[in-house]
Order: sequence, then structure tokens, then C-alpha cells
Amino acid sequence: MAKILVVDDEEHIVMILKDSLEFSGFQVVTAYNGVEALERVETDRPELIVLDIGMPKLDGWEVCRRLKSDEKTKGIPIIILTAYAQTSDQKKGAQLGADRFVTKPCDLTFLVEEINTLLAKK
Repeated sequence: MAKILVVDDEEHIVMILKDSLEFSGFQVVTAYNGVEALERVETDRPELIVLDIGMPKLDGWEVCRRLKSDEKTKGIPIIILTAYAQTSDQKKGAQLGADRFVTKPCDLTFLVEEINTLLAKK
């Protein structure tokens, strides 16, 4: 059972994602801001991260940058799940090393497929 870290500052989004991913057979840990996300990566060692961008304390861009520039965590796939839908945002995510960029609202079946695809590549 793969462990997924879901990071979003909106509690209802975290709960929807958590329920859907657990129903799909994943173990889910959660964080509600960027600082907490980095702590959870250290303590829980997720196999994949679903990461929002617009969060307090430390935004998702910086979380992605830090994780992808660290030898210990750069191999963890990151799916950016955000309402930011501009092409420039997608380019920024790719430049920072994000593995996928999915805009909100998203089809949960599609998200699970993307997660499975990335985990199969690991």
C-alpha cells in the first residue's frame, strides 16, 4: 500500500482527497501548509506527494523546490494540484521538478490514474 502525502490549506479538499485515495487503496497522510508538509516528508516518508501551491507559511512552489533539490527527497514524485491554471504556472512547476500539474477542480479518477502511473515508474 503506497503512502501518499496530501498537502492543501483547505481542509475540505484534504478530506475529499484523503477519502478518495484511501478508497483507492492508498495510505494517506496530510499536511495543511508548506512547513508541515516538509516535516511530514521527513517523518512519514511518503512515496508520492499531491501538493497545492497557494498555502500559508510556505507555498507549494518553495516546497517543491526544496524537495527536488535535496538528494534524499528528489526522487519522490510530486503532483501539483492547484487552481493556478496559467501556462506560466505549468512551466514553473516543470522547472521546479514537479512530475505532473493538475488543475482544480479535478476528476478524482484521473488523479488516481496519474498517481498509479507515477508510482509504477518509481
